[in-house]
Amino acid sequence: MHKAHPTPAHAAPATGPSAGNVRPHMRSMPLRVGTRGSPLALWQTRHFLSLLTTFCPVLRSMEVFEEHVIRTTGDATQAAGTRLADIGGKGLFAKEIHEALLDRRIDFAVHSLKDLETQMPPGIVLACTLKREDARDALILGPDCAKPDPAHPYAALPPGAVIGTSSVRRQAQLLHARPDLQITVFRGNVQSRLGRVRAGDVGASLLAYAGLKRLGIGHEADVLIDPEIMLPAACQGIVGITVRADDTELLELLAAIEDPAAKAVAAAERSLLDMLDGSCRTPIGGYARLDDDGTLHLTGLVARADGSYILRRSLSGPATDAVRIGITLGEQLRADAPRDIFA
Repeated sequence: MHKAHPTPAHAAPATGPSAGNVRPHMRSMPLRVGTRGSPLALWQTRHFLSLLTTFCPVLRSMEVFEEHVIRTTGDATQAAGTRLADIGGKGLFAKEIHEALLDRRIDFAVHSLKDLETQMPPGIVLACTLKREDARDALILGPDCAKPDPAHPYAALPPGAVIGTSSVRRQAQLLHARPDLQITVFRGNVQSRLGRVRAGDVGASLLAYAGLKRLGIGHEADVLIDPEIMLPAACQGIVGITVRADDTELLELLAAIEDPAAKAVAAAERSLLDMLDGSCRTPIGGYARLDDDGTLHLTGLVARADGSYILRRSLSGPATDAVRIGITLGEQLRADAPRDIFA
């Protein structure tokens, strides 16, 4: 546990009518924020705190916040090279953090939204989503790969190349395009995975470009993969904040910094995921984007992990219908996919 040092905000959040009226100084201080301990998780937490201090000036004191680094089950198993699906699946990067929330050891928690289960534990709510960073996957190439072509990113991979990833979503889409590739489980934080690729331990790997950008190492991406080629994970690039459902004061404060566009696309993507009831064993992709006129376009994907089958569908509608769009598209994918996809 240590005092937070907020970093400058890189994106202006949406303003709300309560932004200047919330008075968190009336409650006990400091406000305690729970986070994982990875460099990316800490960056996201400090970015979130910087947004709070921008929109609520009474929080600018360095004594207002305490970071509580919490080691999760997902973190504890990183070094073992185990797939999350084999030890419980989605939510393993949030379980202990949410326990701390319910026990009132922390007041709110910061997450990569793609790591959160679609159904929150009783007593906890997703209170806020921050502006989305670039959602694309980045291909990281080893020393034996050819010069990449963004239009044909997989052409840079030698025949039979070993690709390191623990994501069945990435695995399925890679193998569908290149059945000759070999997949090996590849976990760890961003820096460790980059180091292993550059050292030639594997032929290549994939990382979320959002994480690279936030860590200031976006240049490490050898090629960014268009969502038409590789569909991102639902809510990739979005930071979400959870709080206790009965904490009306923090709920009001967080509503003032929520990004409306991120809220809409996250609602669509999480509704899609929830309807598909996918575990970490089910390759599922979900990506929504908004037009200037408020039209939301959602694309979803389900697949077999070996890449032998992929089903991709899209649906559009008003952003105000984000949840309905996600549910409807999820129903369509579930109805049209082979039953073994969800076994």
